[in-house]
Amino acid sequence: MRDEPAPLTRYLWVHEHRGCTVLEFRGEIDIAAAAEIEPVLDLVTQRASRIVIDLRPVEFFDCSGLRLLYRARARVLEHGGRLHLVCTHPLTLRVFRVTGLARLLPPHPTPDAALTEATSGTP
Repeated sequence: MRDEPAPLTRYLWVHEHRGCTVLEFRGEIDIAAAAEIEPVLDLVTQRASRIVIDLRPVEFFDCSGLRLLYRARARVLEHGGRLHLVCTHPLTLRVFRVTGLARLLPPHPTPDAALTEATSGTP
């Protein structure tokens, strides 16, 4: 059974599932939200080695959100961990393709798809 997410900020909820830490971004991820998320994201990515970021509850995502994802990826890789992304919003997916983030963090359609890859050891 999945643990219910705990809100760490208005925009970030965290829970454990299948041996991974799942971070759910919620609402509008802009510069104000990023300022609230960043310290918590830094804390989580410092100690967790397998992370899935779920963007499905996000309604708006700008370059501040991209910066958060790049930062999280760098911090997780620095500690030898793995970061996986869940995203289905067409406009956000387009931004990922245009910026090249989709090559670094291929988006998955569901958390289960991301968790299957995360636990299988596939890059």
